[in-house]
Amino acid sequence: MDFDYDLFVIGAGSGGLAASKRAASYGARVAIAEGEDVGGTCVVRGCVPKKLLVYGSKFSHLYEDAVGYGWKAVKSKFNWPTLISNVQKEVHRLSQLHTDLLAKANVELISQQATFIDPHTVQVGDRQIRAAKILIAVGGEAIKPDLPGLELSITSREMFLLPKQPKTLAVLGAGYISVEFSGIMQGLGTQVTHLIRGERPLRGFDRDIQDGVYEGMLNHGIKVIPDIELLELKKTKKGIKVVYTQAGEIQKFTVDAVLCAIGRAPNLQGLGLEQAGVNLNTSGRFPAIAVDEWSRTSQPHIFAVGDCTDRVNLTPVAIAEGRAFADTEFGQQPRTISHENIASAVFSQPEAASVGLSQAQAEDRYGADNIKTYRAKFRAMYHSFTGKAEKVMVKLILEAATEKILGVHMVGDHAAEIIQGMAIAVKMGATKKDFDATIGIHPSTAEEFVTLR
Repeated sequence: MDFDYDLFVIGAGSGGLAASKRAASYGARVAIAEGEDVGGTCVVRGCVPKKLLVYGSKFSHLYEDAVGYGWKAVKSKFNWPTLISNVQKEVHRLSQLHTDLLAKANVELISQQATFIDPHTVQVGDRQIRAAKILIAVGGEAIKPDLPGLELSITSREMFLLPKQPKTLAVLGAGYISVEFSGIMQGLGTQVTHLIRGERPLRGFDRDIQDGVYEGMLNHGIKVIPDIELLELKKTKKGIKVVYTQAGEIQKFTVDAVLCAIGRAPNLQGLGLEQAGVNLNTSGRFPAIAVDEWSRTSQPHIFAVGDCTDRVNLTPVAIAEGRAFADTEFGQQPRTISHENIASAVFSQPEAASVGLSQAQAEDRYGADNIKTYRAKFRAMYHSFTGKAEKVMVKLILEAATEKILGVHMVGDHAAEIIQGMAIAVKMGATKKDFDATIGIHPSTAEEFVTLR
């Protein structure tokens, strides 16, 4: 059977880029199709531009904090168009860099969306392309609830392109994206009201992380309204009216803009998966492409990696899955990746990060009587002169019998940087005794993890 390519990749995001370049390095004939800018969610409208906005939003706090350290108070003015323009310039630079790297790796880029015609054939523009193996790496997309007026809201995709900064913003959702944007916009001078359906944001994270971030949001001036049920959005002369119920009573307020960040779903629309005979996993919140541990779908020559499979929806995971796929199928180095003990961070203000099991997960798996926890909460030295109530939280979760570290959690500045190192220890099976035998760096926040008693 004649094929145009050994591998055809649908989607030039993190997973697709990693897989295509790795496969080409083994001599495979590879093409990749992408209907939007190369780089996917992370580079173009996710991790990278968001982190740049986080950096930008923190300068307002630094101006305030400097006064206690002897610096004269200044009145600084923020310019929204400057930041948004600079972020987009960097996004375009990185997108072009990834485009250039594809060319350098001898991967053909086709700047159009691909749709399956049959299990081995895709339609790309006016071309029909046949490939021996096909990798689906189309990522996810923000979703909105089916409620009146939600078309008036924007998603994280549009947040990076707003021409004018809203003076007031309502944020819907309790996940990490909603929490991060609340901190960003509050730091940049927008008054944020954050609505969540539950008691705390960041469901699924350790309760101490939930509490620490929630407390920090309040300390930063964000108005958080928990335990609500959204009813509708209405356009008015003054802006967008948000209507919701809390404790059985209808409440309402008006803002300049509404960010809907209630979640993301696999981006499967227009793929033609039914023509390819690719099965879906419908057991989760949203349908996702069903795969085995080798990222193989119901068709033995079609694979899928990244958020479209709804396993662990993180950029480094998609990259690792893509490279493992390429090593296995084209490099004669068969391997899978483990989805256990993957570190993650929330670039909230204060920042949070964790690796391993939360306390609730550890209790479910081992039993409450079979785990130990060590925890400390304190004011960071940085805030000795700022007058702010910022708190740091560090926490270890252990299996009682062996004292093996099951989870490490932190809320506070540089949490992501610190937990990345802790992830190595957890992955290697470190115990509390190993932590106790480690001499800390003083004075630092990180040393608290090796002095917990």
